[in-house]
Amino acid sequence: MNTDFFSGRTVAVTGAAGFIGSHLTEALLKQGARVKALTRYNSRSNNGWLAEAAGHPALTIIAGDIRDPFMVDGLVAGCDTVFHLAALIGIPFSYTAPQSYIETNVNGTLNILEAARRHQIRRTVLTSTSEVYGTALYVPIDENHPLQAQSPYSASKISADMLGRSYHCAFGLPVTIVRPFNTFGPRQSLRAVIPTIIAQALLGKKILLGDTRPVRDFNFVTDTAAGFIAAAALSDGCAQIYNLATGHGYTILETARNIAALIGSEIEIIHDEARDRPADSEVMRLTGSAAKAGVEIAWKPTVSFSDGLSQTITWIKEHSNAYADAADFKS
Repeated sequence: MNTDFFSGRTVAVTGAAGFIGSHLTEALLKQGARVKALTRYNSRSNNGWLAEAAGHPALTIIAGDIRDPFMVDGLVAGCDTVFHLAALIGIPFSYTAPQSYIETNVNGTLNILEAARRHQIRRTVLTSTSEVYGTALYVPIDENHPLQAQSPYSASKISADMLGRSYHCAFGLPVTIVRPFNTFGPRQSLRAVIPTIIAQALLGKKILLGDTRPVRDFNFVTDTAAGFIAAAALSDGCAQIYNLATGHGYTILETARNIAALIGSEIEIIHDEARDRPADSEVMRLTGSAAKAGVEIAWKPTVSFSDGLSQTITWIKEHSNAYADAADFKS
């Protein structure tokens, strides 16, 4: 992977204050990029996980809303590359507030694509998700696997993916779609299962979980960020989709036991029905193939599951106050 491709280039990152977005922003700054980082406006002037990087001379933080096309146009203007990560991502909330997912995930993506088209952006990278595949019809899942919307969240992401592909076909816009499988690591919120398990294991011996049978392919966040950068460095005008996956699947139960072993704690796993997805909405198996990414963008994961868990456990220990409500949070 070319590690200086973005040196001196101006890029935009939406969702830059979030979990993956902040890691991606920091990686781009290390490569010498000038980053325009979009964070969601709030009255507290809170820059989220970008707080530590806020003083970097090559970083410009812009507070706004991806749903505003005029603001998005100004963000994109003058950029070489746009990394679009801003989205509503909590699957449980999509059951109760589906329209907000359409407004943010679909209309927000439309705003990005229109602005990229207008300003002739070299490459636009859209963030998809392994959830678009639904329960695997075969494993490992490659990019040709059928798309199955098993939640309003996944439906909104499929819609955004198809918008991206349509803008390439209709207007020749260079669009790359990146589909990370379950990313984990420092800074991840309690909406995700790994920090929920870690925080509960650190707080006591009882872990409340929903269905522990689903299989997930866990990818460490620095590897995911590297995949975004590799995909964005494509030089031609092609439109491609890349899975970012390890090819190894773990059940939620296996994941909890691995975490307990690393912490050195005996745990009791308690089934909390309130954490279950609706039966037909649960995605039971997600194990991905990143063979295409390995061949075409020279990407492969470098952090093992065990090492990634250890790094995440250490980070959560150091930021325990942010996870004090783990037992009550429904991931």
